[in-house]
Amino acid sequence: MPTIGIFALQGDFREHNKVLGGLGMETVDVRTPGQLDGVDGLVIPGGESTTIGKLADRFGLVEPLRERIGSGMPVFGTCAGLIFLSSGVTGGEQQLLGVLDVVVQRNAFGRQNESFEAALDIEGLDEPFDAVFIRAPWVEKVGSGVDVLATVDDHPVMVRQGSVLGASFHPELTDDTRIHQKFVDMIEEGLEE
Repeated sequence: MPTIGIFALQGDFREHNKVLGGLGMETVDVRTPGQLDGVDGLVIPGGESTTIGKLADRFGLVEPLRERIGSGMPVFGTCAGLIFLSSGVTGGEQQLLGVLDVVVQRNAFGRQNESFEAALDIEGLDEPFDAVFIRAPWVEKVGSGVDVLATVDDHPVMVRQGSVLGASFHPELTDDTRIHQKFVDMIEEGLEE
């Protein structure tokens, strides 16, 4: 069984832990490079993307994250996690990992009071997924190696590039575990190769 790390310096890491635990997965909170070394995949949760980047830098995680992801470790970023994974962002300067060839617009759907839910058709899922968007970004530019898995009003909100999965929304805030299961499947496929 794979061990899944949850980037736990800031954001809603507890909710991801709960969903993955409910799927029978062993999870580890990742706050140090040593903890990162022991995981087979990593979730970077929603939160505040600028703060996530600053804390990752302060705790010496930026280069270890780039190295592990660059060597094929599956990673799943939600909301702020998607921003942190991206290669560019509009609406401010911040620390980015640059491991996902997309440019993301922060708070693209508006402020907190403009948060919403939408039934998304996601590639690979048979039924729509009720997605929760909170101060959500969208993907503004997509590199040639990036697959768009879901859109809202023609804006990509879920993408995949190899072993990197990103979503603008918060699947951990619903009872629907299909997206987390999709990520678990990515990790298990990687371990089999």
